Amino acid sequence: MDRYRAWFAAQDNPNERYPLTEVVYYSQSGGLLEVSHDMAALRQRSAAEWRQLFESRWMRTSWPYGSGVWGKKEWVCPEIADENIVSMFEGGTNLFWAERFGREIGVEDLWIKLCGNSHTGSFKDLGMTVLVSVVKQMMSEGKPIRAVACASTGDTSAALAAYGAAAGIPTIVFLPKGKVSTAQLVQPIAHGATVISIDSDFDGCMRIVRDVTADPNSGIYLANSLNSLRIEGQKTVGIEIAQQFDWQVPDWIVIPGGNLGNTFALGKGLRLMHELGLIDRLPRIVCAQAEHANPLYRAFCNDWHYSPIAARPTLASAIQIGDPVSIKRAISTLQQFDGIVEQASEQELADAAARADRTGAYACPHTGVALAATIKLVNRGIIKRSDRVVVVSTAHGLKFSGFKVHYHENSLRDVVGTFANPPIELPADVDAVRRALAQRMDAPVAPSR
Repeated sequence: MDRYRAWFAAQDNPNERYPLTEVVYYSQSGGLLEVSHDMAALRQRSAAEWRQLFESRWMRTSWPYGSGVWGKKEWVCPEIADENIVSMFEGGTNLFWAERFGREIGVEDLWIKLCGNSHTGSFKDLGMTVLVSVVKQMMSEGKPIRAVACASTGDTSAALAAYGAAAGIPTIVFLPKGKVSTAQLVQPIAHGATVISIDSDFDGCMRIVRDVTADPNSGIYLANSLNSLRIEGQKTVGIEIAQQFDWQVPDWIVIPGGNLGNTFALGKGLRLMHELGLIDRLPRIVCAQAEHANPLYRAFCNDWHYSPIAARPTLASAIQIGDPVSIKRAISTLQQFDGIVEQASEQELADAAARADRTGAYACPHTGVALAATIKLVNRGIIKRSDRVVVVSTAHGLKFSGFKVHYHENSLRDVVGTFANPPIELPADVDAVRRALAQRMDAPVAPSR
């Protein structure tokens, strides 16, 4: 892969470049850096040759190309040595045909990209395999890195801790106290990370980790999505979706948005495929936000004029972010993709997740936000019945069992469990069981909204 190269470049000055193995996060003007690739070298292969190469690697066991990320190594991080790659066979996740749910909401061709079917249960694995692998490469070259740190609403910390543990690299995670699920809290603890619970929200944790890692003598490397190494792994979601549709793109991709690196990453992967001729058109992108944490939605409704907000508590805790790091990159992406931003109330996201579950899915609350946004756009006629729609599910529902238990117990604050299905408690009496079953079998189907 010697002919392929990638580097950090300043967004406002592409001539300002840095090696991917340099400890640098911002351009000289203070803006974020992006990973740029040598497009002339990538174009030396035809679109057909790229497709053939990627298909030959898909879900195979040859190291490291069986990974959904590293199977696209030339497009992700071509210069890293294979022996420094830290991979857990991430990516390659199921594209689930949500046939029954689609029928219920009025979309004949609805799919859910189950990114939570990954090692730590979320799409964050896609970015973390790249970042931790580059850190391992840097350490092998003698860079004075002692640990890797992130602020997190849960899933990022789990991914960083797991990949750091696999690589033998110490990890530090800053979590907002009382604002992550038990499953999300215990993951980094189990993997041996130093877990610091901050009495603040995510934005407060983010400010602290940026200050800590800004000290060049700390030896602590920043792992949040403002570090564009993460974006390189996460951009493979869009590439996988096209590959799973035999290199055709859907009409719409709906993705939940918090810190908004995922929106930018999705667009970056799709643009790269388009530029290299693997696809002949681009889909429209919908970014879905919780109503309690909706700065991008407010900007969309205000001709893209952005102001940070104080995010309120939301069931979609991983996207409870009022001042997203990737706001500018997300807005630019949505403008290029004729994008839309929609929001979901707490009632809407909870009911959407429950409805999807009743058709065989198992949706986390953040996926519930995306599903609720999809329903609203279908009801308004923006998404048509004949459109092919992919909803990106960012985490596994099992990470949010408390959310589901409380929904079906009808004990979520300010939410009515419209589709609640609590267990039927009965005495150990067969006649009582028969009566209950007869009543249930004759009961009308739960309402559809």
